[in-house]
Amino acid sequence: MLKKLTHPALQLDWKIAFLTIASTLLLTVGHYRTLSGSKPLDGLILFLLIPLACLVLVFREHPREYGFQLGDWRAGLLLTAVSLGIMLPLLWFLVARNQSMRDYYLPLNGTGLPVYTFFDLLGWEFLFRGWLLFGYGRKFGAEALWLQAVPFALAHFGKPEIETLSTIFGGFAFGWIAWRTRSFLYPFLIHWGIFTFVVLAAGGRFG
Repeated sequence: MLKKLTHPALQLDWKIAFLTIASTLLLTVGHYRTLSGSKPLDGLILFLLIPLACLVLVFREHPREYGFQLGDWRAGLLLTAVSLGIMLPLLWFLVARNQSMRDYYLPLNGTGLPVYTFFDLLGWEFLFRGWLLFGYGRKFGAEALWLQAVPFALAHFGKPEIETLSTIFGGFAFGWIAWRTRSFLYPFLIHWGIFTFVVLAAGGRFG
């Protein structure tokens, strides 16, 4: 397969084009369509299984090159513990005082936590902190930290405003942890902990 798409006026890296188009299509389908009747299962199909299949069948590369590995697990576990230790108290303060956050997340209390949040986020994190981060990183280096954070923020449209505004910086931070550890697993664990905690806090589980 050609490494570049050529044209007299421009040259495009076909992998970057594929990543950008495919991820945008997958996010759009995930927003407008229901494939299985289960949001977490749809997320696994669209954001984990399809990208993994593309890596193996189209890119002909191993998923570990895109963060699908343990990576630097010592640093990863430390960063996970420190991040949750800082974020959870701040989130409790925020949710307790923000009606839009409580209204949005309260209905999720009956969805079988933490299994629901686990599977809901697994594919989501691989798409951004695995496939896009390390895919863009091949060409753009550390600039990929911002490049993957932009669609991550846009994908939060419809959620509480304060949360959406924070995601460009949160997405960068999650990306940095994945970049540092060479694994999407640790931002996933942090995001899973945050999501589960916010839903429980919205339901008044912590006082």
